[in-house]
Amino acid sequence: MSTEHHDPTSSRIGAQSELGTLATLRRGLELSPELRRGLLVTVVLAVVATLGRVIIPFVVQQVTDNGILASGGPDVAFVARAIGGAAVVVALTSVAQYFVNVRLFTSAESGLATLRMTAFRHIHDLSVLTQSTERRGSLVSRVTSDVDTISMFVQFGGLMLLISTAQIMLATVLMLVYSPLLALVVYLCFVPLVFLIRRFQPMLGRAYGVVRERVGDLLGAVSESIVGAVTIRAYGVEERTAERIDKAIEEHRAAAIRAQVRSVMAFVSGQAFAGLTTAVVLVVGTVLATRGDLSLGQLLAFLFLVNLFTQPVLMATEILNEMQNAVAGWRRVIGVVDTPADVSDPGAEGVHQERGPITVDFEDVSYAYPDGPTVLEEITLRLEPHTRVAVVGETGSGKTTLAKLLTRLMDPSGGRVLLDGVDLRDIAFASLRRRVVLVPQEGFLFDEDLAENIRFGRPEASDDDLALAVTELGLDAWVDGLPHGLATRVGQRGESLSAGERQLVAIARAYLADPDLLVLDEATSAVDPSTEVRVQRALEGLTRGRTSVAIAHRLSTAEAADLVVVVDRGRVVELGRHADLVGRGGVYSRMHASWSSQQGSDVAAP
Repeated sequence: MSTEHHDPTSSRIGAQSELGTLATLRRGLELSPELRRGLLVTVVLAVVATLGRVIIPFVVQQVTDNGILASGGPDVAFVARAIGGAAVVVALTSVAQYFVNVRLFTSAESGLATLRMTAFRHIHDLSVLTQSTERRGSLVSRVTSDVDTISMFVQFGGLMLLISTAQIMLATVLMLVYSPLLALVVYLCFVPLVFLIRRFQPMLGRAYGVVRERVGDLLGAVSESIVGAVTIRAYGVEERTAERIDKAIEEHRAAAIRAQVRSVMAFVSGQAFAGLTTAVVLVVGTVLATRGDLSLGQLLAFLFLVNLFTQPVLMATEILNEMQNAVAGWRRVIGVVDTPADVSDPGAEGVHQERGPITVDFEDVSYAYPDGPTVLEEITLRLEPHTRVAVVGETGSGKTTLAKLLTRLMDPSGGRVLLDGVDLRDIAFASLRRRVVLVPQEGFLFDEDLAENIRFGRPEASDDDLALAVTELGLDAWVDGLPHGLATRVGQRGESLSAGERQLVAIARAYLADPDLLVLDEATSAVDPSTEVRVQRALEGLTRGRTSVAIAHRLSTAEAADLVVVVDRGRVVELGRHADLVGRGGVYSRMHASWSSQQGSDVAAP
């Protein structure tokens, strides 16, 4: 298997794809193949639906020349037959238009559902670093509101585009039949509008691109204010927060108005050319009628055809408006989908490892943030099976980055991380996630009950499995003290529980997953002292009998470890057991002395 891998530091979620309009539409259709399925049938139905509109001018001409102005006087029977036939045709075309709507709606929703799922799943293939380059609200807007703009265009604009195209073609054919000269006049009048629309198109595209960006900014500002409501109230910064949201709303309003002004300019230009065309046709047509080249019925029919021709042309300016809005949204979604998946699942080609004792190797591992300093440099390290490892170091030394590389939330810039001799990048996610589990500093809880949150560790686990895990971790007394035991709802982000209790749930989740390698990223850093004892006991049960790597915030974790890894400024500077390192008088010894004196001060304080 190839050892060449994508450089994770080179990826960014594009604010907006650089594709042109046509290229964007082609790429969008590739991502949503359902939009093209059955398109030929839909086009045929759209042509049939258009017949009901173009039949009217023909009926007007026939009724006028052969009914009202018949040589023997008005022929009422002919008029009735003509109108009755037209009514039947209009009814049939209405049925066809109904099926066009249904087919477009079905294909649009199916195609855009595929687009949403593709974008959402791809976001999860991106590294934590790449995801963090964009605000969460903006990412959400790309999968929701940006796709909604595409949906509106495909369903409304797509329908009108099909019908309008068919209507223009059929109107052109009938105009040529009635009077080639007047048909030429119509097209000559509209030639300048074509060039004008081509100039408006890039202007609208840029304007609506800004609108979509402002929508993302607005959603980001609103979501942050909701998630951070407690902090906002605690520091009394409601007014400043409101100002931030007001600013985002104002910027969106201004961008939307600028886009609409450009859209209205295009629409008004179309109306002006439509009025001019009708006036010119009326003058020229009257001259032709007085010379006997056109009958009154033919002139009236041609004026109807001009209206049928100009209507879809005017509608094209509206479609242009919707299309540019949709294309701007499409570019943003494509910007996500086409961002290189730097932490992608190798899938079927990936290695599936057997469960069991696990060995971890770091081989010359380095990591540097894009346009930033090197965080880890040439780390070479072996972790033996069933070893409790504590990684210690000052804030910013690279400890957490080490944990993210070990769990493949990010990939190294250089070197390799191996599990049982296999590069993490070559291991299938299904196998990796069974063998390696991370307990972060603050475990994220979903708005479900306690049982479902623990079951995230092993979705197929039964209620008995959950109860057994809770008991083995010594958490049964705590669970029994909750209002509804394992059925207790935890609220959004676990807000109904304390920080320590949320961490207990994260530990139970990891225990239920039963990994071969457990990574604890400062799992007790946010825990209050009264809960820490319970958490430490649970961690003891969690790490027993398996390889574990603890990013240690409190050096009591290092004291109980089999191996202490000391990281300083991105390098491993010391390795050994706690007692040996304390006696060396190095970096760890100084850290431990400082920590011990702080602990003594805390105990002595009244």
